[in-house]
Amino acid sequence: MEKLSKSSKIYVAGHRGLVGSAIWNNLMRRGFTNLVGRSHGELDLLDAGAVKRFFDDERPDAVVLAAAHVGGIMANLKYRADFIYRNLQIQQNVIGESYRHDVRKLLFLGSTCIYPRAAAQPLREESLLTSPLEYTNEPYAIAKIAGLKLCESFSLQYGCNYIAVMPTNLYGPRDNFHLERSHVLPAMLRKTHLAHLLESGDWNGVRRDLSRRPVEGVGGAASETEILNVLARYGVRPGEVTLWGTGTPLREFLWSEEMADASVHVLLNVDFRDTFADGSDEVRNCHINVGTGTEHTIRQAAALVAQTVGFKGATVWDSTKPDGTPRKLTDVSKLHRLGWHHRIDLPEGVQRLYRWYIDDLNGR
Repeated sequence: MEKLSKSSKIYVAGHRGLVGSAIWNNLMRRGFTNLVGRSHGELDLLDAGAVKRFFDDERPDAVVLAAAHVGGIMANLKYRADFIYRNLQIQQNVIGESYRHDVRKLLFLGSTCIYPRAAAQPLREESLLTSPLEYTNEPYAIAKIAGLKLCESFSLQYGCNYIAVMPTNLYGPRDNFHLERSHVLPAMLRKTHLAHLLESGDWNGVRRDLSRRPVEGVGGAASETEILNVLARYGVRPGEVTLWGTGTPLREFLWSEEMADASVHVLLNVDFRDTFADGSDEVRNCHINVGTGTEHTIRQAAALVAQTVGFKGATVWDSTKPDGTPRKLTDVSKLHRLGWHHRIDLPEGVQRLYRWYIDDLNGR
């Protein structure tokens, strides 16, 4: 077992994001305080020269690659080139420089969207590349598959200790609540919150929300008509929320701070050689699924959000919009064998997320 010490320098790429910030905090709580992070303004991971100079200067012992270009169905459909190009470039730069600078250990974060649309459920690591991907997020999935294969291949050819973890749908503090680019749960929560405020006539609350996160440039100082018009374009009206699809797809959700705990557990306690069976003629599928092993329909998640927010209005399902993958439940038996189990289920997690969202709006 290759152990990192409390003095090891660990670079967390994406340390201000949903998972990266949680990993940073988890490491700090465990006493790993020699951490390095750079914002996008300080280091553009798309810039190969800048990434090389960063590694030249910092020489980290370990790297956590949590930085990525991410979004929901709408963004994945609209910005297909961005999703494949940016993620490939980030991975190529960070993983490549990690090898060239003798990084002892690297943890790469992917996504369970890497699996085929029609893969048997629950999704086992061995299902990778067995049939076509889901169309809506195919470019992003291909980029993440390339990332995990980079880790696998560097480890096999050069003896590196690079491990890839594939989280299920994540949600939690510092989530992205942008109405166009966010994932399903934060988008659903914000839409429901705003519809509840409109239903209640709480315009101070609506303006506070839009001041914190403007929608298409419309902030809290805009007129009521402007605000109503822009929110209606995203399916938010007084007493009514419109959500994409039929609501029937099944999804697994993992609290981001638990994803961070699983990631740090793997970083500190798992080596690449632990991720596959000895004696195999062909070593592949060395990545590790991270999830809860439980699932909910999107309709069930929406009802849970409405209950948490206190929304009494109508939820309308727009079946002309895509559902995405019908079902995406992970088999987490490998993760369990490696010593980690989740603790926070969805009802508790949604309550935590809403408390965080309200506290953030109120500056707490």
